[in-house]
Amino acid sequence: MGLFSFTQEIAMDLGTANTIIIKDGKIVVDEPSVVALERKTDKVIAVGDKARQMHGKTHENIRTIRPLRDGVIADFTAAEHMIRGMIKMIDNKNRLFSPSLRIVVCIPSGSTEVEIRAIRDSAEHAGGRDVYMIYEPMAAALGIGLDVEAPEGNMIVDIGGGTTEIAVISLGGIVSNKSIKIAGDDLTEDIQEYMSRQHNIKVGERTAEGIKIAVGSALTELAENEEPEDFIVHGPNRMTSLPMDIPISYQEMAHCLDKSISKMDSAILSALEQTPPELYADIVKNGIYVTGGGALLRGLSKRFSDKIGIPFHVAEDPLHAVAKGTGIALNNIEKFNFLMR
Repeated sequence: MGLFSFTQEIAMDLGTANTIIIKDGKIVVDEPSVVALERKTDKVIAVGDKARQMHGKTHENIRTIRPLRDGVIADFTAAEHMIRGMIKMIDNKNRLFSPSLRIVVCIPSGSTEVEIRAIRDSAEHAGGRDVYMIYEPMAAALGIGLDVEAPEGNMIVDIGGGTTEIAVISLGGIVSNKSIKIAGDDLTEDIQEYMSRQHNIKVGERTAEGIKIAVGSALTELAENEEPEDFIVHGPNRMTSLPMDIPISYQEMAHCLDKSISKMDSAILSALEQTPPELYADIVKNGIYVTGGGALLRGLSKRFSDKIGIPFHVAEDPLHAVAKGTGIALNNIEKFNFLMR
């Protein structure tokens, strides 16, 4: 019967903010990258969304951890627990046979050897027998349907939770890349700091994330149909601790996020500067593709296009582009072997 040679294959986008797992071409897990552990024993209490709901609300016996910072593993044990917990979420009917696991994980293109080793070790400890790595911009390019092997240049800007990856891809390889640690998490921190400084109100990470989703914008003027309504923020006054309700408009958020987005502008320009002229011409013709959760920020692609003078296209499903590409790489490991590490 060959029960014991049964290999289960999964593709994992191990992100700073969210972890997505694809099996048989379908997204089977899409959860926040958070794990809740018992403080004394390190026993896992919750993983993913359940752990995120506890974030900022725990008592002294429980700690919630986001094991990844800036796209790489910051807490090895927590990362292992989280990966294992996420794998368990996959509804696997053949659980009895404890199948050998083949995993393709995507990693930031700026990862050091030590960081790559940490991700590989975590995946192996969580049950992976064969672990392959693929760089995030390459996975994003596959995920949005680009022909990565074509002899033409394509530029990908992948704005995740911890890093923004900018890469020029041609002939199945990364020609030039830039990985900056300014991404979704930094925008959330900007909002927390702004609310505290400007409105004297204390907001936690989850509330700041909510503000970013509701009224986050890269432009002070949006098209009428894109304008979100003001968002009411509830929280304690920093001085008096009395409750406050403050309406926040998208214009205000555009000012608040301007500094971080300007750093992304500069990084894209710097990556373009390093691009060989023939590929640069292709990029001007094809436009630049934006993926990752950050691509959902209102007005971002328009701001980039205006600033850089090249059209920017937001991928159809930017949040899942990297995960989908990792899934495509998994199904074609022989074909895309040159993309793997």
